[in-house]
Amino acid sequence: MTGSRTAARPADARAAKGAATVPDPDAAPVNPVLRIPPAPPAVAAAHFAAALAFHADVSDVAAALADHRERGAEPGFQLVDSRSTAAWDQAHVPGAVHLPTALVPERAERLLDRAVPVVTYCWGPGCNGGTRAALALAELGYQVKEMLGGIEYWIREGFAVETRRGGRRRTAPDPLTAPTAAADCGC
Repeated sequence: MTGSRTAARPADARAAKGAATVPDPDAAPVNPVLRIPPAPPAVAAAHFAAALAFHADVSDVAAALADHRERGAEPGFQLVDSRSTAAWDQAHVPGAVHLPTALVPERAERLLDRAVPVVTYCWGPGCNGGTRAALALAELGYQVKEMLGGIEYWIREGFAVETRRGGRRRTAPDPLTAPTAAADCGC
């Protein structure tokens, strides 16, 4: 799409009222990134603030859980693994509650404290199981966020997991997904 032109002019008076437009041959080429212009700053701020209200980063979850283990500080949330039992047995975040998405309606009340926010996760960015579990919990009245990256990025960043056979940890974080020379990415 290099060299595409985005500026357009009305084909006739109807175009000004939403009818089709024709490309302006005199317009400067616009790259694919800017083909649709960025939102105004206030709109962008509202969007990104909303995104942070719905998502938690793997590193932030790990830091909160580590603080909980090391100093006894409450993490302030309940972590839910929404995957199948076979997936849970393969690897899960230590301290997570196992609550498969399909079982949320019948088991959430028994396993979770409605007064404490919930953070859900599933396999990874290519799976929406954590999103579906978050939706099911929100529909039941829970405050909920989804952990971006799921168990895949938890493991890739080098955090410990529990398996059916005990605890495990990657020997080093994946250098393509996590910092190797610092405790966090600095963001």
